[in-house]
Amino acid sequence: MTGTPVVNEIRRLRFEHGEMTQQALADACGATRQTIIALEAERYAPSLELAFRIARVFGVGLEAVFRWKES
Repeated sequence: MTGTPVVNEIRRLRFEHGEMTQQALADACGATRQTIIALEAERYAPSLELAFRIARVFGVGLEAVFRWKES
C-alpha cells in the first residue's frame, strides 16, 4: 500500500487563500516545504499538532482539511 489513509484539501485551500505557496504555508505552520509537498501528495499523514496548525492557518476546523479515506 502506498500513501496514507488520511486525505486532505490542502492544495485547494491554498489556492482559495490567495494562491498561497507551499513555502508560505510551511512558514505559517512551522513545517518545511518538503513536508507540505508530501502531505499534498498524500504520502505522509501529519502529526496531530501539525494538522491543527495547518487548519488554523486556513481558519477552518480539522475536518475541513483532513479526513479518513474509507477503504
